[in-house]
Order: sequence, then structure tokens, then C-alpha cells
Amino acid sequence: MQAARERYQALDVLRGMTVAFMIIVNTPGSWSHIYAPLQHAEWHGFTPTDLVFPSFLFVIGNAFSFSMKKLRSIGAASFLIKVVYRATMIFAIGWLLNAFPFVTYVDGHYTWKDFSAIRLWGVLQRIGFCYFFAALLMYYCNRRTLILVSISILLAYWGILYFGGETGAQYTLAGNIVGKIDLVYLPPKNIYPHYEIPFDPLGLLSSFPAIVNIIAGFLAGSYLQSSGQAKKSVVRNLLLSGLLLLLLGLAWWQVFPVNKALWTSSYVVYATGWDLLLLAILILVIDIFSWRRWCKIFEVFGKNPLFIYILSWALIVLLGIMHLPSGASVKGWVYGYFTMAFPPKCASLAFALLYSSLMWLVAWWMDRKKWYIKV
Repeated sequence: MQAARERYQALDVLRGMTVAFMIIVNTPGSWSHIYAPLQHAEWHGFTPTDLVFPSFLFVIGNAFSFSMKKLRSIGAASFLIKVVYRATMIFAIGWLLNAFPFVTYVDGHYTWKDFSAIRLWGVLQRIGFCYFFAALLMYYCNRRTLILVSISILLAYWGILYFGGETGAQYTLAGNIVGKIDLVYLPPKNIYPHYEIPFDPLGLLSSFPAIVNIIAGFLAGSYLQSSGQAKKSVVRNLLLSGLLLLLLGLAWWQVFPVNKALWTSSYVVYATGWDLLLLAILILVIDIFSWRRWCKIFEVFGKNPLFIYILSWALIVLLGIMHLPSGASVKGWVYGYFTMAFPPKCASLAFALLYSSLMWLVAWWMDRKKWYIKV
């Protein structure tokens, strides 16, 4: 029981670190002034920020492995109802976040948004989509089958992008098949608007390889539970596995670029390698060296990850649309004080750190009250 508790602590810390970094990169004071590591790669490539979302999917799978015994005890029918409900709710909340706060501010007036033009996909929508399919696979398949299915998904996705895209431009913004598929069932107004052409980096086709990120987390969590007390061996094996996946991802990169927007198979492998390394380091620090004083900083984020993410997104949107009599938004007014004290990029980061600290206080208070909100 003690070992399980410690592993849960490492899981909460990893999850909390992911949520904390997610808030920081999503809430800069200004999107025009961001340090390079806190930005996504423009197209091909990889930055620390590109690790955040796959890591969140990884810890979802990791947590699922610890819940499997309880889920099996409720029976297949109840499990299916639970999975469908949760996936649907997460997807719906994501769509509502895209619509929130349901009004827009133009020329000093608030007007209702055009609800027919709300973006369909988003972060939570991808989580809900991937959770549904990954949960079914993790429930019904053994470890060997999960590995084979994961490899098949990644190879099939590579083939679809290579043969389905425009010849010689399969992995470009204009030539890839990912964006074209979304345009088959969605009008451009319901697609992410911030590329030169209608393209959603979180659309339908690219959600399928993301299922593998959840499965990878599940396999890692299952391994932790079956490893007994040999923690040094666990760390060694996780490190070796992580390094192997990093090398495999780098090798695959040469023919299938690492690309978050396309969620390429090489990106899945490369990000999973980093996740395994991070998990190994956390187990080493927390469970072997017993350096735990710092854990609470991140652990509280890991107790209510979805709620804190939703709150952080909704509140920053509100602060951006609420305007003072001077015409400045509340966010702009607060950020203005940072710009008077720091250079632009430093001011932008300082605002994000202050905002994430506010979210931490909320998470800490909820943890103290033992309020854990789950969908």
C-alpha cells in the first residue's frame, strides 16, 4: 500500500507539472512577446511547449492504469456507460469553452457570438475523443495487443499522410490530408482560424495517433504496478525505454517530420520518450532519494487537473473581454503594470507566472478542502 501511495504521488506531481506548464504557456501577458521555449514550433520541430499536451494525455493513461481494477469490478456495461458519459462531457465542455463567454466586444459594445461559427475541435475535445477509444482498448486488450495496436495506428497514420497528401507536399500546411478531411465535414468558419488557410491542429484525423499517447501512459503505469519494490530497476528500465524512443523518434524524423500540428507518428514516439524520462526522474527523486518537500507545489495541480485547466482558460478569456471605462481590458490593464517594470518578454512571462500562481492558490484551497472535481 505504501508503494502505491508513493507512485500516486509521482503521478500527481507529473500531472501537476503538466497542468502548471500548460497554464503558463496559455496565458502570456502578450502573445507578441514570448520566449522561444514557451512557443510551439512554427511547423516541423519540437520545443518544450510541444511536450505539454502529449504529456497530459500520457498521465491520463497512467492514471487509468491505477483505476483499472475498480473499473473492471463494475462490469463491462457500467464501464461503457461511464466512458461514453465522460468522453461526451469532456468534448461538450471543450466546445462550450470555445464559445465562452458567448459574447464579443466590438467598438465599445458587447454582441452575441455567432454560435454557428464556433470552432468544433479543441484541447478538451481531443482529450474526450482519445479517452473514449483508448479506454475501450485499454479495457479489452492485453499488453501485447495494445502495443501491436499502437504500432499499427502510427504506421497507418504515416501511410495515410504520405499517400493521401499532395505529392511532394504531404507534410506541408497546404498539402497535407489532415486539414482536407476536416473541410469535408466542416465549413471553414468552424475550423481553427489562425493559420493562413483553414486548418485545425486538433482536428479529426490527427486525433487518432494521439490515442497512442494515452496508451503509452497506461502501459507505463501498468509496468509500475507490476514491478514490485525494485525501484532502481524501474528507473533504469524507464530511462532506457525513454532514450530508445527518443532515438527512434529522431530517426523517424528524417523521413516523417516531428510536427505537433499534424501530430505525426514520429512526434508521438519522441514525446513519449521524454515522458518516460520525466517519469523516471520523478520516481528517482521522490521514491528513491525521498526529496519530497517541493512536491506539494505541483501535486495540488494534479488533484484537479481538468477543473483547473478549464478555470484558467475561462477566467483569462473573461479578463480579456471585460473592459474598463478607459477602454482597456482588465487583462491589458493588469499587464500594463508589468510592462512598466520589465522588458516585454519578461513582462509577458511574469504575468503568466502570476496568473498560474493564482490558479495554484485555487488548487491548493480545493485540495485543503478535499474537493476533487471529476467529470
